[in-house]
Amino acid sequence: MAADEELFLGASRKPDDSYQKPEVLKLKYANRHGLVTGATGTGKTVSLQILAEAFSNAGVPVFAADVKGDLSGIAAIGEAKDFLLKRAEVIKLDPYEFQEFPVIFWDLFGEKGHPIRTTISEMGPLLLSRLMNLSEAQEGILNIAFKMADDEGLLLLDMKDLRSLLSDIADRADEIGTRYGNVTKQSVGSIQRALLILEQQGAENFFGEPALNIADIMRTTRDGRGAINVLAADQLMMNPRLYATFLLWLLSELFEELPEVGDPDKPRLVFFFDEAHLLFDEAPKVLVDRVEQVVRLIRSKGVSVFFVTQNPLDVPDTVLSQLGNRLQHALRAYTPREQKAVKTAADTFRPNPDFDCFEAITQLGVGEALVSTLEAKGIPSMVQRTLIRPPASRLGPLADGERKAVIAKSPILGVYDTSVDRESAFEILKKRAEDAAKAEEEARLREEEEVRQDSRSQWTIPGFGDDEEASRGSSSSRARRTSTRRRSSSRQSVTEAAVKSVVRSVGSSIGRALVRGILGSLKKGF
Repeated sequence: MAADEELFLGASRKPDDSYQKPEVLKLKYANRHGLVTGATGTGKTVSLQILAEAFSNAGVPVFAADVKGDLSGIAAIGEAKDFLLKRAEVIKLDPYEFQEFPVIFWDLFGEKGHPIRTTISEMGPLLLSRLMNLSEAQEGILNIAFKMADDEGLLLLDMKDLRSLLSDIADRADEIGTRYGNVTKQSVGSIQRALLILEQQGAENFFGEPALNIADIMRTTRDGRGAINVLAADQLMMNPRLYATFLLWLLSELFEELPEVGDPDKPRLVFFFDEAHLLFDEAPKVLVDRVEQVVRLIRSKGVSVFFVTQNPLDVPDTVLSQLGNRLQHALRAYTPREQKAVKTAADTFRPNPDFDCFEAITQLGVGEALVSTLEAKGIPSMVQRTLIRPPASRLGPLADGERKAVIAKSPILGVYDTSVDRESAFEILKKRAEDAAKAEEEARLREEEEVRQDSRSQWTIPGFGDDEEASRGSSSSRARRTSTRRRSSSRQSVTEAAVKSVVRSVGSSIGRALVRGILGSLKKGF
């Protein structure tokens, strides 16, 4: 196999402690996924860095989370340091050339890179429920909300859209219960509180538009190198559930959007999932099943996934069995759980008669790893104790000014930096509420007008030819007509009723007084 079809990882140690045999990862089998494990400070980040460099030079785009900020140095040219030059000499890396790599910085909060956004609809109820740690009943209501949004043509783009929809569901709980299933206002309120917590943790920045276009993390440069997408995750790690859910969403989007490519000569994208244990901590079975499905099937889409974590026990067996390329850095074995982790790691390798895997894992130095990759026909190679090659880019983080300079030259500058808020569920439901309030106000005004018209009719003074009985009859007729009007006309206060009674009495008295006065004058005339 040609050298440009292999990624040089380092040199394996011989029984005489010399490093002679090169250890490589064949590009053809790179999309069979991988695992990088080891205790803190044993060199996992450097292994991730040299893998990203090698994939980029091979024309394969990379997406990796930068949990501590150290990986950002991959955007700057390396510096000749004594320990790096010595390692290159030991493993016979000649020539050892320094270079910088094409990097695109991303940040969910938009502070250290381009914002990454998705919509509520794209995230879906399963991942949202995981993100908010909802109960089974609350997850059911969230599924009802998404179904309602589809049926009523409501776009769910950002968090205010989902909040508005949940409020509408609570107001229409009886109606919705007959169509979709039982909905309680208490459960809706619990989901609203969970959304508020997410908002306070900064998740509101993640939901909205413009949403991420998968093609923008699969770019290559004009000279044929793959872009290295670095996600600033140091602040994101303050909310580990959001971090894990975001990366799982991204994997799911890749799985759903990319076409089948079979078994390509090299991956279309390599995805590094750092701090992978956060994905599986307290995860429900349905979510673990989803991860297993994605990992198993996404290989045919040309995507390679490398899980990076401290302990191999952090990854479920169903997922661990899918990972063929492995780099195991040193582990400690002081506690029973640590001893179990070392044994698990040792048992997953194809044994090497030259050394004991269990002992070797506990004795590895910084920058050393047990390496096993897939060879011809996908068979795991015999495990080798390997000194990992030094990186060609800078070790350590970029300064803020250097990061800003890289962002300013980004090929996607201006594409995601300004958010867009188009008409969606929030605006539609708000207009519905305003229209309903306007209709209610118009109905109220009509009722008040009818009441005023009725009041004016009761002020009419009886005619001169009417006797007292006729006057009373007229009043009775008016009373009957009034009683047949809408119920709203009976919503008079005690004071209004008393005033109208006095008015009627005064009207009748004035009428009778006028009649008596006129008749009296006529009698006197005779």
